[in-house]
Amino acid sequence: MERPAWAPRSIDISVPSVSRIYDFYLGGSHNFEVDREAARKAMAHLPGLPKIMQANRAFMRRAVRHAVDTGIDQFLDIGSGIPTFGNVHEVAQAAHPGARVVYVDHDPVAVAHSNAVLAGNENADVVAADLRKPHEILSSPQVERLIDLNRPVALLLVAILHFVEDADDPYGAVAQLRDALAPGSLLVLTHASYEGIPLPAERAEGAVDVYKDIRNPLIMRSRDEIARFFEGYDMVEPGLVPMPHWRPESAPEDEDPFAFSGFAGVGIAA
Repeated sequence: MERPAWAPRSIDISVPSVSRIYDFYLGGSHNFEVDREAARKAMAHLPGLPKIMQANRAFMRRAVRHAVDTGIDQFLDIGSGIPTFGNVHEVAQAAHPGARVVYVDHDPVAVAHSNAVLAGNENADVVAADLRKPHEILSSPQVERLIDLNRPVALLLVAILHFVEDADDPYGAVAQLRDALAPGSLLVLTHASYEGIPLPAERAEGAVDVYKDIRNPLIMRSRDEIARFFEGYDMVEPGLVPMPHWRPESAPEDEDPFAFSGFAGVGIAA
């Protein structure tokens, strides 16, 4: 398999990557056949996966605009993946040209491509780090340069926590991040769940098994389990809801049924 110029030499292009699979679902070009094969296997069980990802991105954009409307001009996007059109820095800086954005991901392709996309943008940067190690993120030079933790920050954990197993204490990591943020900060979160999927859970489990097979387990949590991530936050209306129901810009009833899979919410730190 020929290695494209955008793929760092350090990565094994024969192993599927969650961020590149996500890129494929969104119609991106930064993925390999091994990623597309895994995606097609998952879609054989859960054909609405691309619709779920599109709803996820649409929610993220609405939440970023909401953050700017409330006066927030700093964004920390952990598990950001490979930048595609309409990513956080584009949405935030279109609404507020001085907005500052730091992306965080542990996938080398996501980091390399983010660096390329952000070249020349003094108000945006990327950190190679892992959600499970909040201190490394918060003490990184990029965060120290761009993010003032004494002022409100929008923390984005969009489609990332369902890749963190309970054994790795995702609730503890989110709490550490919360405790480092100033009052008035926002938590913007989406999470996969069997609740809302317009298929029997047994069939959806087939897609979950694909992620398990590529050693990136997909942890499907209940609404109550997802709500626990918002401890220490007051929920912004309309609360923790299926993605199309969070401050929609078009009629939710016009959405694909798969778009209602999982939950999205925004909380404000007290």
